[in-house]
Amino acid sequence: MAVAAAKVAATAQGRKTNKMITRLLKQNWKIILTGLAAPILVVLAATKLKAMDSPAKPNAAPVKPYENLNAFLLMIQYGEGTKGINAYRMLYGGKIFYDYSRHPNTPVTRWGITSTAAGAYQILYHTWVGVQQALGLADFSPSSQNRAAVELIRRRGALEDVLAGRLAAAIEKCKKEWASLPGAGYGQKEQRFAVLMQVYQQAGGHLT
Repeated sequence: MAVAAAKVAATAQGRKTNKMITRLLKQNWKIILTGLAAPILVVLAATKLKAMDSPAKPNAAPVKPYENLNAFLLMIQYGEGTKGINAYRMLYGGKIFYDYSRHPNTPVTRWGITSTAAGAYQILYHTWVGVQQALGLADFSPSSQNRAAVELIRRRGALEDVLAGRLAAAIEKCKKEWASLPGAGYGQKEQRFAVLMQVYQQAGGHLT
């Protein structure tokens, strides 16, 4: 009976996860596509990937860098708990901010941790200041948040892995940037790799 109950519970949890992923995709897909606006660093990395693609492998699946990038960004949102229509307005802990003109820089204490993390990718204020200056971002809009997230991925040396669909390698390199990734070690809830892979694939990401 206990085994049967566990199987029922696991199935129910799986269905719940699928429903959450579906809602996330419907609500945020267009925002991500619009917000990225083909940053030059992504174009360059994608071009490099294309150049590296060997013609000696005619049966290999084609690399779809933008689909992989979009899926990876959605996966981060899922992991960070910002999924939904208010993803780009989310403060650490779940409250909402309404001014996109700047990073809110609002310290919030929850679960024994005080953090200024904000937005879809829960970017800390001190991290944002550096990225904003480096990219010349004018505000904290969804577009700017997306570009900042891509830059953080690049700084971790994971952008080519993300574009190429090397999910495990990309997560490993980014785990110190986002506390929700497995192995991050910040004392916060970490998502299981299997769940993140499911989110990534259902968001249109391709594994290589």
